[in-house]
Amino acid sequence: MAKDLRQLDDGQLVERLAETKQELFNLRFQFVTGQLESPAAVTKAKRQVARINTILREREIAAAERLAEES
Repeated sequence: MAKDLRQLDDGQLVERLAETKQELFNLRFQFVTGQLESPAAVTKAKRQVARINTILREREIAAAERLAEES
């Protein structure tokens, strides 16, 4: 899962993040209304959001380090 995400570029990751956040919103709504069959889906979506945010932050830090080395 994380390997697949690391192969995406930043734009695709941001797009995937938005999709996953929307999915998480919908899952939470279903959970509250009692329509969700698998509560574990909420946890999976949360972890997916965290994975994407981590990858984006790692890339941000790496870019800042490269910039600092060039200066």
